[in-house]
Amino acid sequence: MSVLTDRSQPEVEVVWDMVRRAAYAAPVLLAVGFVIWGVNGFVGAAYGLALVTINFVGSAGTIAYTAPRSPVLLMGSVMAGYLFRLAFLFATVYPVRDAGWISIYSLCATMLVTHLGLLVWEIRFVSVSLAYPGLKPRRTGSD
Repeated sequence: MSVLTDRSQPEVEVVWDMVRRAAYAAPVLLAVGFVIWGVNGFVGAAYGLALVTINFVGSAGTIAYTAPRSPVLLMGSVMAGYLFRLAFLFATVYPVRDAGWISIYSLCATMLVTHLGLLVWEIRFVSVSLAYPGLKPRRTGSD
């Protein structure tokens, strides 16, 4: 079983919740990109959304894989993974910066808004408790 399918790990549970929220936000972001920058803005927004989602899933995958193994491995892989993901973002954005089929402004705006927006949005749903690591338990009608 892949580490990203084991929803018993808090980081995996949180990242898939963030991906779900990114899917909710996607139509709005794509529409804004299209309205402001046209088709190139739509493409830039879609590309930015994909990169942010890949970035978050990669981060959670690194933590989920290394956390059960060793704290030293966890810290080293989180630091190296951060640098790797920054390099990944650079390597995927730099070649298209001057391409005529994408709006770099839409791409960068979407990446900025989505990274920060999803993190702030998710704060409301994350439990800061050892009793419920990951997401807060959902309320039932009997509460």
